[in-house]
Amino acid sequence: MLQLSTMAAQIKPSATLAAGAKAMQMRAQGLKVFDFSLGEPDFSTPEHICQAALKAMQQGKTRYTPASGTVELRTAVGKMYERTYGISYSPEEVLISNGAKHSIYNVLAAVVGPGDEVIIPSPYWVSYSDMVEMTGARPVLVPTSQQQQFKMNPDQLRNAMTARSKLLMLNSPSNPTGSTYSRAELLALAEVVLDSPLAVLSDEIYERLVYDDVQPTCFATLHPGLRSRTITVSGASKTYAMTGWRIGWACGPTHLIKAMGNVQSQATGCPSSIGQAAALAAIEGDQSCVEVMRQEFEKRRDLVCERLARLPGISCSKPDGAFYAFFNVQEHFGRTLGGVKVRDSAGFCQAALESAHVNIVPGSAFGAEGFARMSFATSREQIEGGMEALARLLK
Repeated sequence: MLQLSTMAAQIKPSATLAAGAKAMQMRAQGLKVFDFSLGEPDFSTPEHICQAALKAMQQGKTRYTPASGTVELRTAVGKMYERTYGISYSPEEVLISNGAKHSIYNVLAAVVGPGDEVIIPSPYWVSYSDMVEMTGARPVLVPTSQQQQFKMNPDQLRNAMTARSKLLMLNSPSNPTGSTYSRAELLALAEVVLDSPLAVLSDEIYERLVYDDVQPTCFATLHPGLRSRTITVSGASKTYAMTGWRIGWACGPTHLIKAMGNVQSQATGCPSSIGQAAALAAIEGDQSCVEVMRQEFEKRRDLVCERLARLPGISCSKPDGAFYAFFNVQEHFGRTLGGVKVRDSAGFCQAALESAHVNIVPGSAFGAEGFARMSFATSREQIEGGMEALARLLK
């Protein structure tokens, strides 16, 4: 039998994608499933963005672009950051990739390798640690608690650092918790970073999805010394409901962006030319569609938190960004729910899926045993139905 490489044998499949596939399989069997597993907006891509893609196809823009993306889109991304955050990036400081996930891997491939350590606050997005390990580097996980709103503090960062520390991975607003660092909290972390040789990968993919009076902060803008040491990653997927278009970007120092572009040119080549045309229209076009979606997500957030508060043995910190509720299920450990003996978060989610047909993701997949993640990027009808089903199971 053909032997797998050490890397391939060690890497686990994405827990969220696996959960989504399980829900699809159950639906194919004729079962009604309340699926809260995937971080994917349920809105259609706005019409003016789709029309831009259609126009690009009609004009024959279906060929390869430069591997790093079109100059037009890289320029538009740079201007967007100047307009939004007051930090400017030239086209040479922007790399367009096949989604923000691809951008993150490009950063890791260009910055770290065997012997290096990458600091990751936990809970973290499921792919972070595996992508770090794929480079040969070692993820250093820093546990945070529900009591601290799942945010790493400066002392924790300082204590996690060693002579091998090369990179800090930050995600605000966060997947899976929805927690958003305030400007003051990020400034405190920035002081630690500036006293070290550490670089920062700031994953800001949910930057436009914040609620109440919360304001997003671009980490690179906090101090003049951070611009040369921060790689900012974001994309079109969440903001513009363009998950399947696969357009993400990274902004950072020219030499690093060039190296990342070299990696990408050998691994995948350019992102979709049509997707890039659509993303250009998204960034430069009418932004009212973004606010419409944001307001609806905020209403769903309120509904989810209100319904979770009614469930016995469940506690949840109110998320102020993204579209996830990350709730504590530990009081149900030791119970038998729907015939399943619940010993951990995976068992809780198994019982929810098999008995209540509610599909959620165990916190263990995000480095936080005792919790479960529910995406509210779905209709209020689905949310109401899923919550009723969970209530019946837990009572």
